[in-house]
Amino acid sequence: MKFLRNPWIQLSALIAFLSGIGINAFRHKYCVRDLDIWWHLKVGDWIIENLAVPHTGILSRTAEGRPWVAYSWGYEVLLSRSYAWFGLVGIGTFGTILTIGVAFFVYWMLRRLSGRFWMSCILAGIVCAAFLFNGMPRPVFFSEMLYCITLALLLEAQRTGREKILYWLPPLFLLWANLHIQFIYGLFVVGLFVAVYLAQELSMSLGFRPGYLLQPTLKVKSLLVIFSLCALATFFGPNFYHPYLAVLAYSKAKFTYNIIMELQPLSFRGFSNFTELLLAAAAFYAVGWQKKLDVFKLLLLIVASVLAFRTMRDGWFICFSAAACIADNPAPEASRDRQESWRELAIAAAALLVILPSAAPAVNFTTRGLDQAISVEYPVNAVNFLRRRPFTGPLYNNLSWGGFLMWYLPELPVAIDGRNDLYGDELDRVFYESESGFPGYKTDPYLDQAGVVVLDSTLPLAKLLTIDSRFKLVYHDEIATVFTRP
Repeated sequence: MKFLRNPWIQLSALIAFLSGIGINAFRHKYCVRDLDIWWHLKVGDWIIENLAVPHTGILSRTAEGRPWVAYSWGYEVLLSRSYAWFGLVGIGTFGTILTIGVAFFVYWMLRRLSGRFWMSCILAGIVCAAFLFNGMPRPVFFSEMLYCITLALLLEAQRTGREKILYWLPPLFLLWANLHIQFIYGLFVVGLFVAVYLAQELSMSLGFRPGYLLQPTLKVKSLLVIFSLCALATFFGPNFYHPYLAVLAYSKAKFTYNIIMELQPLSFRGFSNFTELLLAAAAFYAVGWQKKLDVFKLLLLIVASVLAFRTMRDGWFICFSAAACIADNPAPEASRDRQESWRELAIAAAALLVILPSAAPAVNFTTRGLDQAISVEYPVNAVNFLRRRPFTGPLYNNLSWGGFLMWYLPELPVAIDGRNDLYGDELDRVFYESESGFPGYKTDPYLDQAGVVVLDSTLPLAKLLTIDSRFKLVYHDEIATVFTRP
């Protein structure tokens, strides 16, 4: 059907796909429902105010002196300015742009590798259905976009033998390392790519040339230089080598992997988990079906599967890797669809700028609607109550609300928040066991020091403190319970 290959029909379909992603992001209001968005916002404010990137636990009373790496400082500055200029709608719009950006770069990667529009658009839709709305528009969305570019360049260079396109990788990693810590995933993949080529060259020098393996198309020396430049680029920025220390700290964490849902293995209780599994299975089949085995793709899929099925947060890693392996079987040149021009992409962007603002009121994506979403999720009324009364700190709060209280109750440093790399297993365990009502709450030093306590009303500790002589109940609703010293 020739009309399906019409560039304007395809461009219209792309606009419809990206508009659907944006409207869905508007409707769910993930941008303000994310527990971590608020501490990212306050860190961005701190960076702007101090013209520096923090290296200790700012905004926390329990971990103030601890070393900490603001490894997403670039994202945090952008978020801070979005709120400063446009308020809550600015936060929501920033998150929606990131969400649309991920969907677009998934499509772009698949389109570049396959040369087929409809296959790329449909597969991108499946990939987005598998993971995109399981998480929030956090700094990891930058990692997802930049990973798409990295993997597309690697696979295209391997297929065509054009190593010059890999010269884009070092500046890409310079940007990536200042936006999110999962640049380490991209660096690993580039390193794996180079290691496979190095191993193949070594085996060929020893006379081992198996005919069933895909033969190298790039020069190992050039790849080693490119990888070295990528690694070197990650040290340029205010954090220098410190993000690697944060990676090491995360690798040693154990307790947080037991209590944070997104760090737990897939439960296979929802559609998205099974979609991830099917994508992985299809990718393994696509790699095995080829006449020549691509060792890099096989190893990539194995590593991505282990990471993604170990923690839900890393589901994107297998989805993207699997989709790229499926798509990297390009159509013959004569049947390839024409790639969108810059002019056509500009038209698509302009169309989104018209469609999304027009659709926003219909899904209550307004300042009022976002404010209502916040009031349902967080202790807005409880904090407003405290503002009308004199109170003294220090503050004690449950773990999940720390980020929000940083933003909405800035007068008091929080006791704990979502920066697991700052607090570590030890502090996380203390606060988790106390808010869960374990007997140790009676000797919790951070609770004992508190002058005001703000807790989720559903927590066991909120009920236990009603009969604790150290504290007086001053406020209670379905969302929050507040105690002060008698």
